[in-house]
Amino acid sequence: MTDLPFSDHAVAGKTAPPAEARSMRLPTQWLGVAPFFIFAIMFLILPTLYLMLGAFQNDAGEFTIENIVALAQPSIVAAYWISIKVSLASSLIGAFAGLAIAIAIVRGGLPNWIRSATLTFSGVASNFAGVPLAFAFLATLGRLGLATVILNTLFGLNIYAHGFNILSFWGLTLTYVYFQIPLMVVIIVPAIDGLKKEWGEAAATLGATMSQYWRMVVIPVIWPSFLGTVILLFANAFGAIATAYALTGSSLNIVPILLYAQIRGDVLHNAHLGYAIAFGMILITGLANVFYIWFRTRSERWLK
Repeated sequence: MTDLPFSDHAVAGKTAPPAEARSMRLPTQWLGVAPFFIFAIMFLILPTLYLMLGAFQNDAGEFTIENIVALAQPSIVAAYWISIKVSLASSLIGAFAGLAIAIAIVRGGLPNWIRSATLTFSGVASNFAGVPLAFAFLATLGRLGLATVILNTLFGLNIYAHGFNILSFWGLTLTYVYFQIPLMVVIIVPAIDGLKKEWGEAAATLGATMSQYWRMVVIPVIWPSFLGTVILLFANAFGAIATAYALTGSSLNIVPILLYAQIRGDVLHNAHLGYAIAFGMILITGLANVFYIWFRTRSERWLK
């Protein structure tokens, strides 16, 4: 008998399971992610397909494009335009303010506890929206809000006499900025962390000034991440409804509020027109997410 090491004898003494038994093993490695796929199918994919199908149907279930054509109504076009302006303004303000905060806590030489406290608060504040956020801004910047009364009493500044209104375009934009800035901080900090110290040392060795280093190295590297995050913030604000509805009611005609009115059944109730409005929102937010993924992929090539 050929001499075999002990481990080889042990392996040789074992009987390999039949091929049929191996093929009948359950794919247990997929059980962990099964709840995610089930949830996504039930609450994201199927409702989206239902809305897209309903946008091209009439009340009798027949195919039609009248709902899509009806999106050209002046009131609907105005609602889309207001939503785009609010989303764009809040995303740009939130992006630049969040970028400045992220650079300060990562590269500004501040104590470590400032960074941890800022990131913790940002993680909480980025999810603070809806009725509580609307109430907080009404209690702070409403006509009898705390900040409004303090400015008027101590400094004689009546912000409402100068044209400010919490129920207006800029009031809603300012409210959105509250959760846009922390969301920007949470997303952009890893990109700033990815800037290697060796790049700055190499630039200094070659005689580059600090402004040249930022203009020729830092900005080109984080630019895709910045643009991608701006687009993500835009999509985040474009689909928000709870905050806007609780704050302004129907006084500001944005797309989510118009869609809510169509679906719930107001005087102008038309469910299939509501599906078409939702379909338009899906196209805009879907396109925004496609660009976000593209910019994110470009930035990750530099930050690996």
